[in-house]
Amino acid sequence: MNFNRFILIWLLLGLSKSYAQDSIQSQLDAVKSEITDLKKIEKSHFMIRGFTQFGLDASSEDLSFNMTSFNPIILWRHGDRFLFESELEMEYMSNIFSLNLGYASASYLVTKGLVIKGGKILIPFGTFGEKFHPSWSNKLASAPLGFGHDGMVPMADVGVEVKGGVQVGSAKLSYAAYAVNGPRIKDGTEEPTEAGMLSFENMNDNNRNKAFGARLGILPLQNSSLELGGSVYYALPGSFKSPFAGDPKLKDLNYNNVTALLTALDLCFVKIIQPLSGVLDIKGQYNVSKISNATYFNPSDTARYTFQNNASSYYIQVAFRPSLLDNKVLKNFELVGRYSVYNTPKKSLWESEQSQIQFGLDYWFTWRTVIKVSYQINNGTMGGSGMSSMAGMAGMSANVILFHIATGF
Repeated sequence: MNFNRFILIWLLLGLSKSYAQDSIQSQLDAVKSEITDLKKIEKSHFMIRGFTQFGLDASSEDLSFNMTSFNPIILWRHGDRFLFESELEMEYMSNIFSLNLGYASASYLVTKGLVIKGGKILIPFGTFGEKFHPSWSNKLASAPLGFGHDGMVPMADVGVEVKGGVQVGSAKLSYAAYAVNGPRIKDGTEEPTEAGMLSFENMNDNNRNKAFGARLGILPLQNSSLELGGSVYYALPGSFKSPFAGDPKLKDLNYNNVTALLTALDLCFVKIIQPLSGVLDIKGQYNVSKISNATYFNPSDTARYTFQNNASSYYIQVAFRPSLLDNKVLKNFELVGRYSVYNTPKKSLWESEQSQIQFGLDYWFTWRTVIKVSYQINNGTMGGSGMSSMAGMAGMSANVILFHIATGF
């Protein structure tokens, strides 16, 4: 074999070896890429949860099956930091089916104690709307007076939120701050008897302003059995354009400078009482709404009028469940009592002073399936002419026996 042929053979073998190594490395890179993609898929989870409720309400005036609702909650987690959640509200009441979007938001976990959220969010104003509004979380069959979607406090809105928690010694702090579209003030053009009310959950804003709010909660005890919270919410609910722009007599009525300030204090105490072999659960919230003075128009007598637009509502609820008993039946019963009050502005067309006592007995089949039997005692006066819709909401027509079953799934 001459020298030139030897060199040629050596080069061919070297090139073949190099090509084989490149091919193997390429295959290894492809396998690594597939493994990485599989790991991402493993961290992507889809889940459907939610709750449903069905009930029978009986009073001296009526006996009806109602509160038929089905609220699926769609959850999707991608990786360790991204979460999407959405609640659909499907309800059938008074022969009418309604479908609404309770909330739909995307969350990003920045750190262990910081989450950024955007979309239609549950408003952390107090605790009832954000934590206890689902039917199986609410130990009684109805919401307290002034709470819920038709109440005086915000439940959900479109915007952004920053929330989280930090450890401070043996105590814990939770915080939330948000900016949302905010409420609109009812000017009386569509519902004259509700002029001065706030309308929440608006997908489109009526001005360039945003509502801002925050809640700070503290859990002072090491076992986290007690939480105390404070909330604030500020908005400019009026439109820059007068709702009576086409009326030469009323075009000066404008609500672009109206301000709304809402504040709340909340309490949650859950403690095992060993001598009673059970769990004591106390919850409460106090709300105040202050809207700056404005002039409204009453079409029934073509007169202008004004009033001090202040409202308040609160509730206190006490529940006890002997869950530490050995008896498999008695341990599933829970006694519940609640007192709530809702006072709307005096001299408004929706003026009222309402109070409600509701006490009941729950039976928990599982930790999220419950039968609730309660008796609701309503008291109150309605001085305004625009209270028909609110009377229906609050159940002020008569005392009511409520028999409801609710489950979370």
